[in-house]
Amino acid sequence: MSPPRVLPFGRTALLAEVDTLAAARELHARLQASRPAGIVDIVPAARTVLVQVDAAVLSPAAARAWIGSAPPAEDAVVDAGDVVLPMRYDGPDLADTAAGLGIGVDELVRRHGEAVWTVAFTGFAPGFGYLVSDDWPFDVPRLATPRTRVPAGSIGLAGGFCGAYPRATPGGWRIIGQTDATLFDPGAASPVLLTPGSRVRFAATRDSNRSSATAAAAPPAPAPAAPPAAGTDARAVEVVAPGPLATLQDLGRPGRAAEGIARSGAADRGALRTANRLLGNDERAASIEVTMGGCRLRAARDLLAVVTGAWGPMTVAGRPVDPYVPFAWPAGDELHLHRFAAGARAYLAVRGGFDGRRVAGSRSTDVLAGLGPSPLAAGDTIALAGEVAGGIPALDLHPWGPPPEGVLDLGLAPGPRADWFAPAALDTLYASTWTVTADADRVGIRLDGPALARTRTGELPSEAMVPGALQVPPSGRPTILGVDGPVTGGYPVIAVATDAALDALAQALPGRAVRFRHARPAR
Repeated sequence: MSPPRVLPFGRTALLAEVDTLAAARELHARLQASRPAGIVDIVPAARTVLVQVDAAVLSPAAARAWIGSAPPAEDAVVDAGDVVLPMRYDGPDLADTAAGLGIGVDELVRRHGEAVWTVAFTGFAPGFGYLVSDDWPFDVPRLATPRTRVPAGSIGLAGGFCGAYPRATPGGWRIIGQTDATLFDPGAASPVLLTPGSRVRFAATRDSNRSSATAAAAPPAPAPAAPPAAGTDARAVEVVAPGPLATLQDLGRPGRAAEGIARSGAADRGALRTANRLLGNDERAASIEVTMGGCRLRAARDLLAVVTGAWGPMTVAGRPVDPYVPFAWPAGDELHLHRFAAGARAYLAVRGGFDGRRVAGSRSTDVLAGLGPSPLAAGDTIALAGEVAGGIPALDLHPWGPPPEGVLDLGLAPGPRADWFAPAALDTLYASTWTVTADADRVGIRLDGPALARTRTGELPSEAMVPGALQVPPSGRPTILGVDGPVTGGYPVIAVATDAALDALAQALPGRAVRFRHARPAR
């Protein structure tokens, strides 16, 4: 096999590109079998494998050398075990799909059920696996008009792939049946049933204690933000009014992208870390991310708290308190974060951190995938987690101020698909002033400005994404993926925002002007 083409994907990731899906699966197996310390994620896709590193442990240069020299694996592909999915072949597109392939329905069902499928990669939604089989010769066109809602448990076909929808989402695959199997359980230690390398068989069944309508229902709503421990009063804070959006956030879920699970976590990770350090917490402790202000909370016990990130008036029982300064929050008193005067997101931390049900190792709310605790609502109570790392530091200096005004100056690292664009596109990207549009949230930040001209107009096979990726759709105007952004995508990535740039963008309101500069290479 020819060596992969290794492309930069920001400062801490590399994209290894090969010619075929089979070669990508073989490369994924080689990398998994020889994985060194410092590798955060190895994410296979249609013709690529993304490698993300912890640069404090393994330099990107060392990772590049490892990718090029990884020894052959004992097995040609990753083996993640066998899964049998019971399935009713009763989908709305079953007959039309069979007719389009020039075979009968019974023949389609037989061929599909006898095939041995393998999860090549995941994406689109947590737990959605792209299944391939040497026993399946058909290329099935997608629907001309995607459905706005495909029920959970639906089994679909598209191209040479088969896929199982773990939750109700939009989709354009042709639905041939339904499974009652739990494809994604956010409360489980291993929430994803179909992981890359799993071998899958579909077992036709006519027996089900549930009707199709029941089986197709969306999965249960996320658990409350922080249920009290049994037999104790673990309440720390009661939500009086959450404002436009308030969620629990920690440092997220790194290392789960191969399962289709985004990193998520605080949009402004620097502000969260600072809040925890000011209180002597573990830096991974959860805080409340408050968007735009207007949030009111009541202490259920005496607390020590701090607010970082966005800047605005704050009061405890009507008494003003300052940002970035720890303050006493007595039991029964109401904390009011008024509308922010600067910035978009503030982080309210308490000593010990907030508790909440962990999903895939994190208490964070992922608003796109619906993982983690629900967004906070009036009447919710939140408990303490007890994640204290040490004493409260004494500060001789107070170097913090409100998020800066004016044009945001943001660093960009190289992206893997710059060669899809005209040479002048990079000049345009760095020379122009861009504007944050109203389409800006935790999932992505769409920018307005001049179009970035592409020289390649074909469709890019699905490949892994990272927070900060500047995807450029056919309109030519980039969208920067946020912390809750999708883990795979099909638009070319011209550049990648640094972690510091993502933190700054988390505080950018619609209408904010943005300019880009070249970030220094990672060592």
